[in-house]
Amino acid sequence: MALAAVRDLRERRPEASPEELAEFETDVLAGFVLARASAGLADGTIRGDVGHLEQARAWFGQPLWEMEPADADTYFGKVIRTAAKGTRLARAQALTTYFQFLELRHKVEIHQLTGRVVECPIDEMNRPRGAKDAALRIPPTEAENDALFAGWREELATCRKFAPTARNYAAAKLMSQVGLRISEARWLDLDDIKWNLGRFGKLHVRKGKGARGSGPRERMVPLINGADRTLRWFIEDVWALFDTDHTRPGAPLFPSERKNADGTSKRVGDDALRSGLADAADAHLPTWADKLTPHVLRHFCASQLYLSGMDLISVQELLGHSWIATTMKYVHVHRTRIEDAWIAGQQRAARRLEGLLS
Repeated sequence: MALAAVRDLRERRPEASPEELAEFETDVLAGFVLARASAGLADGTIRGDVGHLEQARAWFGQPLWEMEPADADTYFGKVIRTAAKGTRLARAQALTTYFQFLELRHKVEIHQLTGRVVECPIDEMNRPRGAKDAALRIPPTEAENDALFAGWREELATCRKFAPTARNYAAAKLMSQVGLRISEARWLDLDDIKWNLGRFGKLHVRKGKGARGSGPRERMVPLINGADRTLRWFIEDVWALFDTDHTRPGAPLFPSERKNADGTSKRVGDDALRSGLADAADAHLPTWADKLTPHVLRHFCASQLYLSGMDLISVQELLGHSWIATTMKYVHVHRTRIEDAWIAGQQRAARRLEGLLS
């Protein structure tokens, strides 16, 4: 039996001109940006991915869909081999995501225009290794934390600039009590304090960190652990030293010494809060000089709440983590699962020995 001739019924297009390919490449990238925005990613995350793609495209000199594994080998193995690990990982992830988009949305069209079948050039052989996990953080002890804030309180009675020093103290104290990130604390408004919610009042955190660049995630943080007393003191005794109009919309909870054009206070910056904490550590907890940061205070809060009996799910909700595994990294220093298992093993061995001797 003779084999029948098989005819490809798909549309055949003439070879695209360089101008048409350039226009198509621009449209594809615009579609990629729109798709990632539709997925809910923050603008900064999308800009970062596009920046990584543009860097790779500038080196390659051709549309990225032409890149093959050998090209990726050269790029990651030679061109950016000495770049920071985080940069290499982020660039590889951006390329992988972009090729997933190409395969899902434009595989047929690219084949019709160029005759090429889209395939990601990053595979298990050349994928940059490493993890983005944060460095191990061991928070200060409760006694060390108490010494820091006790010395800081005494300083308030004699410091040259009471208002900014008291503001830095209150912000740091709040981070250690309810685990706020520094960015979350500085973006709080006076109106974000909801005194009538819950047993102690709550904070409406509007600028919470989203998972995997998905944009701000809001949450309500209860004013436990003395946070309500810290805020009442700051608002009643300190806030008016910065601004007199506490009723205006958007009045920041932690103001700056700098003023807007209308005379109202601007919002404090990250640097002011960081430097305030660093100066306090130098003066009142020198063993933690150059090591105590706002994020370490967040770890301290999580660890102390866990030690006091709060369950992991509640700690996770308080800190605004999407995954319980992330929360476990904050409390792992004080977890005793391994020690408990060792003690239980020793007890079982002792009981077996008693049985042999009896």
